[in-house]
Amino acid sequence: MSKLVLLRHGESVWNKKNVFTGWVDVPLSLQGIEEAKQAGIKIANLNFDLAYSSLQIRAIETAMITLTQNKQGKTPVIIHQKGKMQFWSKIYSEEMQKQIIPVYRYWQLNERYYGELQGHNKAKTAEKFGKVQVQQWRRSYDVSPPEGECLKQTAERTIPFFKENIFKQLQLGKNILIAAHGNSLRSIVMFLDKLDKKEVLELEIKTGKPLIYEFKNGKFVR
Repeated sequence: MSKLVLLRHGESVWNKKNVFTGWVDVPLSLQGIEEAKQAGIKIANLNFDLAYSSLQIRAIETAMITLTQNKQGKTPVIIHQKGKMQFWSKIYSEEMQKQIIPVYRYWQLNERYYGELQGHNKAKTAEKFGKVQVQQWRRSYDVSPPEGECLKQTAERTIPFFKENIFKQLQLGKNILIAAHGNSLRSIVMFLDKLDKKEVLELEIKTGKPLIYEFKNGKFVR
């Protein structure tokens, strides 16, 4: 049996300002840093073998802060998989190599791309386009914001990535943390919990609140 923990990043500075963020790379707010720390305390007794995050700094920060609270005494280390850093960041001590939690970053786990809404205040956008239209852009399954992604399109990258990469590690008995975003995680939960496209619209994943699954006999149980 292995464990899978899904964790939406802590509050970002643009969450705090009520701004559409999408792929804009903004950091955690002070509250978000504290949320990541508290999330780490909640799951401090789980022994993680590896972690995944998106390429975005708020998810990376969350993964690293969360894992530093872990009681197994291992150090979270970002694994560079290409370029000179792949070689320059090599650990030459076998002892220390055994004491790390590898953290892998992939664009497929990025937040939903909000297109031309990115950087706009959500309340002001609702005033301009109407609450119904903005709600449809934000919460519908297959309606995209201008030049952006809908949840269906987000799922078309997150779920295949999960099946091809993370699922295989779980089958090997690995305990895994995924630090990502509200919509990229909603699409993964849709797959894990077998939600239909109507049920997933009611799903809300809060910042800094770990979702813990057990993977046993090919099934996910929360």
